[in-house]
Amino acid sequence: MVRSSAALGVAAASAALWIALSSDGGDPRTPGGGGNPSGSQVVTLGVDAPLTGDASGIGAGIRNSADLAVRQANQQKVVDGVTFKIAGFDDRAQPSAGRRNAAALAADRSVLGVVGPLNSGVAQAMQKVFDDARLAVVSPGVTSPVLTQGDGWQSGRKSRPFTSSFRTIPTDVAQGRLAARYLYDSAKKKRVFLIDDKTAYGAGLVSVFKAEFTKRGGKVVGTEHVTPLDRDFSAVAREVRSSGADLVYYGGDLVYDGGPRLAAGQLSAQLKQAGAAIPLAGGDGIHSDAYIKQAGEAGEGAFTTSFPSTEELASAKEFIRNYRKAGYKNASTLYGGYSYDAAWAIIQAVKKVVDAHDGTLPKDARAKVVKALQRTSFHGVTGNVAFDPYGDAVNQRLAMYRVKDGKWVPVSNDSNDSKGGTGGRDSNGA
Repeated sequence: MVRSSAALGVAAASAALWIALSSDGGDPRTPGGGGNPSGSQVVTLGVDAPLTGDASGIGAGIRNSADLAVRQANQQKVVDGVTFKIAGFDDRAQPSAGRRNAAALAADRSVLGVVGPLNSGVAQAMQKVFDDARLAVVSPGVTSPVLTQGDGWQSGRKSRPFTSSFRTIPTDVAQGRLAARYLYDSAKKKRVFLIDDKTAYGAGLVSVFKAEFTKRGGKVVGTEHVTPLDRDFSAVAREVRSSGADLVYYGGDLVYDGGPRLAAGQLSAQLKQAGAAIPLAGGDGIHSDAYIKQAGEAGEGAFTTSFPSTEELASAKEFIRNYRKAGYKNASTLYGGYSYDAAWAIIQAVKKVVDAHDGTLPKDARAKVVKALQRTSFHGVTGNVAFDPYGDAVNQRLAMYRVKDGKWVPVSNDSNDSKGGTGGRDSNGA
């Protein structure tokens, strides 16, 4: 880290935020502090998410859900002799902030795992820092396949770039393929116009959709690229109208550098204004009430793929009750259950390491936690939680949604749907 005054200021602010968001108000870097039992080993779980800006509600849900896992692990004494703490860091959905947060988390030796981030671009900026520190990171939100399968994933040359990176949600590969199957086979869309926002998430999602859609017999009648903060899509809308497309597939997100990405909603509105009365489809990046608000009446009939929200899962009933009982001010949001499961996976990995070393944490605990995570499996809030050889979630539960009467409603469940579990406890009752 550069030792400039600005960098030191950021570090100081990060440290202050770290202490302020500790689950019991104490300093997580002080063994025995904050009411911990005397002699207890302190393990900190970092949380990196957008805690300010337009995505702060989502970030708070991620942080709170991880905090709930930590509280329950301490109450249940899941790991004898270990007290868990949580440390929240605000990345503002900015890669540069995420990189600084990763450096701060890696520098504190009490941190044995990190939950987050939400955005794929932020994750790309953090991964090497974590991997160099042998520090496990489990994301409840990033979907770009490049993060775990490498740059050659689409051509079949998968190679895991960082063994410390994991995730609890399906990748864009699963989303793009499901969307293509449903939209071609069930919605009977045959001619698609492809638009992406030039990001790793947007371009990757579109490429997967295109491959599956054309494989099934669909035709791509046009391709365009926009930037995340574009406002005027009139030229693109005219191009779509004249292309004869019966569907626009958009790869993009709603949050960028701490501000809203208005492209999806405004694109839908301007398509309608141009006379292109066709639906827009996309991935989980547009699965938000913000899209419906931005698009207005033009959003009616839009499609998206997404993983089910916590409220839709039978396996999450206990989690929802406990979250409400804890009295958090923010909702757990779409990513809550996946964040809880990410935190619980780290906790279970720490337990494996402590149990294997006579109740103590070895000097190379971080590296051993990474290895233990790869072998971790339990029935969680979101179903079966385990990781494949690339660190991706084995649970590929996804669904198609459509805007109907101003609300996102599920229209088709993925055939790979897996059964739910017991709300975050592993198979041996921990």
